[in-house]
This record gives sequence, C-alpha cells and structure tokens, in this order.
Amino acid sequence: MTTLITVLVVLAFLGVVYAFYRMQAKHLKFSTRVFAALGVGIVLGAIIQVAFGTASDVTSQAMSWIGIIGNGYVALLQMLVIPLVFVSIVGAFTKMKESSKLGKISFNVLATLLGTTAAAALIGYGSTILFGLQGAQFTEGTAEAARIAELATRQETIENLSIPDQILSFIPRNVFADFAGTRATSTIGVVIFAAFVGIAFLGVKKKAPKEAEFFANLIDSLYKITMRIVTLVLRLTPYGVLALMTNVVATSDFEAILNLGKFVVASYAALIVVFLLHLVILAVIKVNPLNYLKKAFPVLSFAFTSRSSAGALPLNIETQTRALGVDETTANFAGSFGLSIGQNGCAGVYPAMLATIVAPTVGIDVFSLEFVLMLAAIVTISSFGVAGVGGGATFASLIVLGAMNLPVAIVGLVISVEPLIDMARTAVNVSDSMVAGMVASSNIGHLDRSVLADEELVVEAK
Repeated sequence: MTTLITVLVVLAFLGVVYAFYRMQAKHLKFSTRVFAALGVGIVLGAIIQVAFGTASDVTSQAMSWIGIIGNGYVALLQMLVIPLVFVSIVGAFTKMKESSKLGKISFNVLATLLGTTAAAALIGYGSTILFGLQGAQFTEGTAEAARIAELATRQETIENLSIPDQILSFIPRNVFADFAGTRATSTIGVVIFAAFVGIAFLGVKKKAPKEAEFFANLIDSLYKITMRIVTLVLRLTPYGVLALMTNVVATSDFEAILNLGKFVVASYAALIVVFLLHLVILAVIKVNPLNYLKKAFPVLSFAFTSRSSAGALPLNIETQTRALGVDETTANFAGSFGLSIGQNGCAGVYPAMLATIVAPTVGIDVFSLEFVLMLAAIVTISSFGVAGVGGGATFASLIVLGAMNLPVAIVGLVISVEPLIDMARTAVNVSDSMVAGMVASSNIGHLDRSVLADEELVVEAK
C-alpha cells in the first residue's frame, strides 16, 4: 500500500511539472514561473507533510524520487561553478582594453566586497544583541544530532589551521585538483590560477600578439560555449525550485522552525539592513537605488529561489553589462570574485551571528570591544574561499568558530531553518557582487550611466 501511495504522490508531482512545462511552452515570463514554482512547491510540501507526516515511509520514498529533479538541478549548478569562474576571469583579461586599470579595478572590487563583509559581520552581531540571542540554547533533535556529528568530522580538517595557514591554503598547489573541486577552497584556488593566466596573457600580448590573439579567441569560444550550457541549465530552474521547495516543506520540522523563529527573524532583519547598506553605497556613487532594484530584481529573485550564487553568475554578469552600465571587464571580475570572496550573507552575517550566540556559553563577554573587533576581522579574512554553492555558509561558520575557539554544534542546531535563511543570504551575496561591479566601474570612469538610466533595459533568464 505504501508503494502505491508513493507512486501516486510522485505522479501527481510529475503532473505539476508538466503544467510548468506548458507554461514555458506558452512563453510565460521566467521570473513568473520561478515564483509560481516557489509557491506551488510550498503548497505541495505542506499537503504531503499534513497527509503523511515528515517521518513516514511515503514521504521519505516520494522525496527520494522528487529529489532526482531538485538535487539533480543543484548538481548541474555545481558542475558549472569551476568552468564559469575560470572562463569569466580569464575572459575579463582578454577583453581588457586598458591593462593599466587592472589594479584599480581589482582594488575597488575587493575593497567593496571585503568592506561590506566587515560591515555585514557587525550588523549580524548587532542583530543578535538586539534580539537577545546571545547565549541562547536551541533544541537538539535527531536531525540536529546527526548534523552535529557530521560537522565535528568536517571541523577536524580545519581546526588545526591558524589564520595564516588558512590564507596559505587558498594557493592552488595542484590546480588540477582544484579544477576537480577536491578542496573546500577550490573555488578561490581557481580564481587565483585564472588571475595568473590572465596576467600572463597580458605579457604575451605585448611580445607575441599573434599567439595572444589566438588564445583570446579560444577563451572567447570557451566562454560562449560555457554560457550556452548555463542557459540550458537555467531553463530547468522552475522545475528545480519546485522540487526543492516541495522537499524542504514536506520534510521540515515546523515545531523546530517555530522554536527557532526568533533566530530566523533576527537573520532576516540583519540581511535586510545589509541590503539597505548596498543601496546607500549606490546612492553615494549617484546611482538611483530604485532604478537598481528594478533592474536587479530578476537576478536577485533567481538567487533567492535557486539558493546558488554560482548559478546566478551568468545572469549577474549580463545584468551588470546590459542593464546597469558596468563595463564587461569589471562585471566579470566582480561577478567571479563575488563567488568566493566577501559573501555578505553566507560569510558575513551568518557566521557572525552564530559566533555571537555561542560565545557567552563558554564565558566570553560579547559586549567587549576586543570580541567585536576580533569577530569582524576574522569574519572578513575567513570570507575568502567561500564557494557560492550549498554549504558555503557552513564552511565559513566552521572557520570562524574554529578560529575563535568556539564550539561548532550551534551550526548543526539551526539546520531546520537553513534553507529558509539561505534564500535571503544568497540574494544578498549576489547583490553585493553587483554593487562591487558598479562601484569599481564608476571609480574608473567606465560606468555607462545612459544604460543605467534606460528603464527599459532589464535582463531576464530565458
């Protein structure tokens, strides 16, 4: 009987998938389909949970089949991370018209990414204090216990690393291993290698322009092919979001979520303040925040629903260049660097909040200036190397908590609300990379304000 019910649930889900396929065939707007998938997924998941419960065999079996679509979509996004980062950064060098501005572009992008991360850490700290979460005790259930055990194993691989050791770990000793994604810091390893390839290209361009032109054409071809693959994957987003949200809601422990409600509210409050900071930065460089919101909405909504900064990279770069007036070189740098450096949500707000919550439980005064300064510094430094895919926030939190000699169990205790918070974190991450691109482009005088002012120029995924 259980198998029959499971089959019926899966068939019902496939029927909904077909309905979304028909919506695509009728050329309904991408963002409309994505948000519809988000809503329908929530409803389907709630129905399954109410009808069968989170721990039933029907729910477990049905989610394993539905997970083929959801987890498969995430796997495809992860597949694209390394190729995207490499061709985007090297392509930024090959398309660069004035190599003399390379240093200024890099400095402005990195300064914005890291500066906003430090600010995000302080905002996360402030939100934790404001909501009275410091020293809070969270309930540990079966899922949390399993997660804590898993985190303890992961922590063993980084607990003996000092901050200098962590910085050294970013250097790609074996670039082929990093292309295979064998390390937690593989993404930034590829970023560093790609930067060296780009700098080498600029040197060859002066001495052997014919060979440099061949290489530039090769990278341009790889870039276009990679982006075509990205387009194919992005078309699956509504189906992936539908499956992921169905699974999240169907398997979520709502009692645990209610217990962690204060933490969720505090997290969203901090993330909203960080996003408002982005708008203030744009206002400082004389960019209309409302105009930015309108043009950035498609990519931010995609980031929110997909929970993947890496998956949003092509739409991110395209939005910067075609709708926000950022020059192509800066957009590629900002988008790619933003995947592994200074993610405001995952590497800024989140680890700072967890550290502030758990610190009083081991006798640390979170109101001391020493703690606040150390927290901001460690969070900023540790934000290097956080990949823009699922698990990045966990990795950042483990590094921060380990560097501050704090227990890591807190990361496992909030597992019930991870997906809910991760959606907003990802949108803030992507926003920060776009803001970094606009700031850098403005400071080198390449921001095309006529494109920025044209309200009709809005980019959507196809």
